[in-house]
Amino acid sequence: MSFVIIDLKAHRFAMEQNEAITHAQKGIQTMVKEIREASISDAGDYPVSAADSQELIFFADIDKDLAVERVRYYLEGSDLKKGTIEPSGWPVQYSLGDEQIIVLSKYVRNGSDPIFYYYDGLTPSPTSTEPLAAPADVDEVRLIRMYLKINFNPMIAPDNFELDSYAQIRNLKDNL
Repeated sequence: MSFVIIDLKAHRFAMEQNEAITHAQKGIQTMVKEIREASISDAGDYPVSAADSQELIFFADIDKDLAVERVRYYLEGSDLKKGTIEPSGWPVQYSLGDEQIIVLSKYVRNGSDPIFYYYDGLTPSPTSTEPLAAPADVDEVRLIRMYLKINFNPMIAPDNFELDSYAQIRNLKDNL
């Protein structure tokens, strides 16, 4: 009987860990797609507003309604969240009180380690892979690396599952 109980616990953990990883992969795919579309805001703001190690704020038309939204990705506890603000009024404003927040990924175990790494138009290159120091100068950011450590329960093996992806901001591409 104890063998069956241990097997059921292991199976449940594997299913929960797999669900957490799948959810995180979808979150990374969403981030890559939206970051690539960063553009000047409807108020005339630069495409990237803030570039810190655990928070990224930029502008993009993520819902294809011809209005450019303010998008914020940030880590809160072990949740990677996305906040979106639709532009409103004339002149156009992005009211922080109107931010709609969803959870992109749970069980993120980065702790104080960076989620976002920023690169200029020259890196990473064969001779240099060093990111810009965070918080990065938004005028220099051309490429963003997203790095997540996912683990449903860090007290139980296996170790963290690592997800790593890059997104180049198409509207800022200047290396052609």
